[in-house]
Amino acid sequence: MAVPRGYAGYLLRPAIVVLCALCWTSSVTVRFAVGQTGQLSVDASLQTARKIPDKMFGIFFEEINHAGAGGLWAELVSNRGFEAGGPNTPSNIDPWFIIGNESSIIVGTDRTSSFERNPVALRMEVLCDSKGTNVCPSGGVGVYNPGYWGMNIERRKSYKVSLHIRSSDAVSLSVSLRSSDGLQKLASRTITGGKKQFTNWTKIEFHLKSSINNTNSRLQITTTKTGVVWLDQVSVMPSDTYMGHGFRKDLASMLADLKPQFLKFPGGNYAMGNYLRNAFQWGDTVGPWEERPGHFNDAWGYWTDDGLGFFEFLQLAEDLRASPVWVVNDGASANEEVSTARIASLVKDVVDGIEFARGGPKTTWGSVRVAMGHPQPFKLDYVAIGNQECWMLYYRGNYQKFYSAIKASYPDINIVSSCDKSTISPSNPADLYDVHVYASSANMFSRTSMFDNTPRSGPKAIVSEYAVTGNDAGKGTLVAALAEAAFLVGLEKNSDVVEMASCAPLFVNDNDRRWSPDAIVFNSWQHYGCPNYWMLHFFKDSSGATFHPTTMQISSYDQMVASAITWQSPKDKSTYLKIKVVNFGSKAVDLNITVAGLESGIKSSGSKKTVLTSAAPLDENSFQQPEKVAPVSSPLADATQQMGVSVSPYSLTSFDLLLEPSKHSSI
Repeated sequence: MAVPRGYAGYLLRPAIVVLCALCWTSSVTVRFAVGQTGQLSVDASLQTARKIPDKMFGIFFEEINHAGAGGLWAELVSNRGFEAGGPNTPSNIDPWFIIGNESSIIVGTDRTSSFERNPVALRMEVLCDSKGTNVCPSGGVGVYNPGYWGMNIERRKSYKVSLHIRSSDAVSLSVSLRSSDGLQKLASRTITGGKKQFTNWTKIEFHLKSSINNTNSRLQITTTKTGVVWLDQVSVMPSDTYMGHGFRKDLASMLADLKPQFLKFPGGNYAMGNYLRNAFQWGDTVGPWEERPGHFNDAWGYWTDDGLGFFEFLQLAEDLRASPVWVVNDGASANEEVSTARIASLVKDVVDGIEFARGGPKTTWGSVRVAMGHPQPFKLDYVAIGNQECWMLYYRGNYQKFYSAIKASYPDINIVSSCDKSTISPSNPADLYDVHVYASSANMFSRTSMFDNTPRSGPKAIVSEYAVTGNDAGKGTLVAALAEAAFLVGLEKNSDVVEMASCAPLFVNDNDRRWSPDAIVFNSWQHYGCPNYWMLHFFKDSSGATFHPTTMQISSYDQMVASAITWQSPKDKSTYLKIKVVNFGSKAVDLNITVAGLESGIKSSGSKKTVLTSAAPLDENSFQQPEKVAPVSSPLADATQQMGVSVSPYSLTSFDLLLEPSKHSSI
């Protein structure tokens, strides 16, 4: 995400929001207005067809709303290394809680960890015992961690527990998964050892399997044995993750269902930081997870252990069969900027990061990747320099340093500039330029023509962040999704000057909503797609497809846009002509569709119609009604090159017409 800085246009937003709210109040009352008739002509001839870029539609991930920590990254323990309280000890151990009072246990932190970059460890001085004058309470004393608003523990699923222990005393620790109140034990293991066994830091790993489900669980570590015990780097990880690579399976599967052609990461403001000391430093996020220092995400106000690091982002892109697009810090944060005279070390750091992704096993950083279990290079072909900092004093000078150094070592990498197209020249080159669009629904709908007059030569745009914002966006409304759909129709039409596009933000943990709306909402055990998530399904076949021009003719009604593509199903290689129609207004439309120029006919059966709509334009999905606004498909009988269809008000409709296989060819 890019929070606007120094942009006077955003001062108008409150007025726009009020007007939009009034518009939608009245629009609901005219929802069932008298219908319209119209004509949609599709030119499906090869002469006017154009190939849409192979990577047209993808996804943009930012660590916002606990999207990664406590979300896509499946780690269940929050603040697993006790570093979130800062390097000075004793420190805050939040969200860990102490079990027992000060007469039975004293818990604090010190700097005795065995990990150089993670010096803080938890120290438990147990004053009570199983017998004697100070007997421990039933169940023992210790600490527990509730995870990220509760741990979802599933019946018969396996969870890998890992922790580091040190003590000069005999040890007897009970490690258990329990209900949120601690009364119900789901699974447990007891760790025991004599006085000499844990004198040095020792890593313990085992698996726990629960016999019941509990969506609001906690990890508990207790003892009834007097002595001092240190704990560090405590982890609980589900064994069943997406592709076995640590991603929460249900959330990653929702991404895979979109068939994204690229993954832009690790964010916008998150990559930059409010201050450079809190920016995403890729080198601190690779290697064994215990050795990663983590950092405070000051852009969005929470700690991340960086289990979801540079390596994991590259792995996720590979698992999704998407091209990684790495956003690098250009020497700027929200409040600081490195001058061009001092930028050399940051430039070298980015080149080193590319070597980590692409270098051979004998290179300095390539060998680190190999040691992490990925001997083959990742296919990193895109690097974005910064996050909309073109207006800052040193951006252009710094950008040229990054550009020259990257191209010198990796000439094939596509470099994305934060400056607009008008600034790009032979002396300030770029392969792509980044565009962010945040607008009200009405404004977003109007931007279907945003690129119509863009010069057709020179670098193309990557619209890496777009979203409807304001009152009518809510937490993800139908009308917001329809406005974004109209915008994407415009991008398809202008895909000769737009190379890639992705919405923002992608995820929100419902317990920490820093931004609305978002495409996917989740908590510890549930998830649902907002209307704009389902809208993206209408465009997941567009990348690499063939675009066909369309002409819409409707008298006195300018609330509809349409596009047409031919695409091939990867399952059975069948070819379809997909016609998408967005009706952003309150009138139903009887639409006559005419298709001309097809080299082969439309089959008499096998076509379908899919509609995204709801009873009211401001309808949203929720955990209680996760598919209140979701696509509904039905067979399309009697599909022909000339047919009449009905388009509902406030709807996105696609007509997938199955083509005869004999004559059709693609661009």
